[in-house]
Amino acid sequence: EVQLVESGGGYVQAGGSLRLSCAASSDTFDDYTIGWFRQAPGKGREGVSCISSTDGSIYYADSVKGRFTISSDNAKNTVYLQMNSLKPEDTAIYYCAADRIATQCSRYEYDYWGQGTQVTVSS
Repeated sequence: EVQLVESGGGYVQAGGSLRLSCAASSDTFDDYTIGWFRQAPGKGREGVSCISSTDGSIYYADSVKGRFTISSDNAKNTVYLQMNSLKPEDTAIYYCAADRIATQCSRYEYDYWGQGTQVTVSS
């Protein structure tokens, strides 16, 4: 089992940047595929970016390609999401999730979730 804690959310103007962190409490952090998801009011939870533990492959949703970057620091058991050129439509609660066998960046494949961190982008 792994516990996840997100941080780094906040309020920013359009065009600004934020970096989210997801700290995992597991000695086997390397075994987990980690994903960032977001949920805006009235909408479903969508996969933003995921990084595979198997081959290091990375997925980005089309809406964030070229603006967001996911990275992992295994020594710190932490995954980051650098978000640049933020838009009002990026406003959502951002969650980090982990799973040992997830193969897609889909909320249905992840068993472990953090509590979420709010990101608000003003126009």
